[in-house]
Amino acid sequence: MATSASSKLSKAVKQQYMELPQGEKVQAMYIWIDGTGEGLRCKTKTLDSEPKTIEDLPEWNFDGSSTYQSEGSNSDMYLIPAVMFRDPFRKDPNKLVFCEVLKYNRRPAETNLRQSCKQIMGMVELHHPWFGMEQEYTILGTDGHPFGWPSNGFPGPQGPYYCGVGADKAYGRDIVEAHYRACLYAGVQICGTNAEVMPAQWEFQIGPCEGINMGDHLWVARFILHRVCEDFGVKVSFDPKPISGNWNGAGCHTNFSTKEMREAGGLKVIEESIERLAKRHMYHIQAYDPKGGLDNARRLTGHHETSNIDEFSAGVANRGASIRIPRTVGQEKRGYFEDRRPSANCDPYMVTEALVRTCLLKEEGDEPTVYNK
Repeated sequence: MATSASSKLSKAVKQQYMELPQGEKVQAMYIWIDGTGEGLRCKTKTLDSEPKTIEDLPEWNFDGSSTYQSEGSNSDMYLIPAVMFRDPFRKDPNKLVFCEVLKYNRRPAETNLRQSCKQIMGMVELHHPWFGMEQEYTILGTDGHPFGWPSNGFPGPQGPYYCGVGADKAYGRDIVEAHYRACLYAGVQICGTNAEVMPAQWEFQIGPCEGINMGDHLWVARFILHRVCEDFGVKVSFDPKPISGNWNGAGCHTNFSTKEMREAGGLKVIEESIERLAKRHMYHIQAYDPKGGLDNARRLTGHHETSNIDEFSAGVANRGASIRIPRTVGQEKRGYFEDRRPSANCDPYMVTEALVRTCLLKEEGDEPTVYNK
C-alpha cells in the first residue's frame, strides 16, 4: 500500500512542538474552494486574540493564478470569512475559517456558489428547509489504488462490506473514527457514518442543517477528511465512479424537507414537489456534479442502486429510483424525501439551491431564474 512520505515522519517529535504554549495568539486556518470546484486550499493567519464571531476575522487574499482562479497579471483574490469552527488539529483556541472567494472586482469567483445559494435560502427562510446529505467517499493509496485492495487484483465481490465488521470487511476504519471525532470537536453537524458496499468505500452523514448551513458544514467536513487522510498518508476520492466494472459508485444522497412537509398531511406537499422535480430532471442533473452531468453519467446507469441518468423515477423505499420516499414517510403521511441523484463530488450549495428553486420557488425550465438582490 503506497502511503505518503510525510506520514512516515515522527508524530511524537511533532507533538513536542504542538504542546508548546502559544500565549494569547491564535492560529486561524482560512479554507476555500479552488478553481476546480472540487479542490480545497488553506493557509494560516496569526490573530492577536481568539475571535468570538465571524465579524472578528479579517479579510485576506491569495494568489489566484496558482489555484486555477485567475491570471498571473491580475492574480489577487479576496478571502471573505463566512463561517468559523473549532480547529481539531491544533485544538482550542485555534480556528478553522471557511471563506467565500471574491475576484479583484469584488464579484464572486466562478466556483463561489455560496453567495447565490445564500440569496435563494434567504427567500424561503419561513419554510425552514432542512437538508441531510450522505457523503460517500473512497480511501485510496497515494498511487490511486483503493486502500486495502490486493496490489495486482481485486477483493472478493460486493456483499459482505456494507456496514461490515472485521479486518477482511472494513478497510480503513481508523480514518473514519478519526474523522468522526474531529468533526464533533469542530462543531460540524455530523450525524452518522457507515462502511459502504464497495470495500474501502465509506459514508458520513451531515445534518439536519437548515438553509445555507448544509453547504457550510459539508464542505468543512470534507476538508477535515482530507486533512485526516493526509495524516494517515492516504488520499480520499469523491469521484462518483472510482472503479469501473461491477462496483458501486459514490453519491451524495440528499434528504430534503420543508416545514409544510414535516407537518400533518405533508405527504401531499412531498408528492407535489416530486411532480415539479420530474418536469425539471435535466436541470437537476446538470446541477448535481461539477461537470454538468458528465461525472454522474459514469455512475447513474440504472445499476448498482442507481437510477438511469436520462430518466426520472420515484418510489417508496426504492433505491433504484431518482427520488426515494422512505417507507416510514409513506406510512406517517409526512416527513421528507431523498434525492439519490447528486454525485459524491457535487457542490452542496448548488444541490440545495436547485432543490429550493424547484420545490419552493416553483421554477420551471432548464435555466435558473435570476432574482434582483
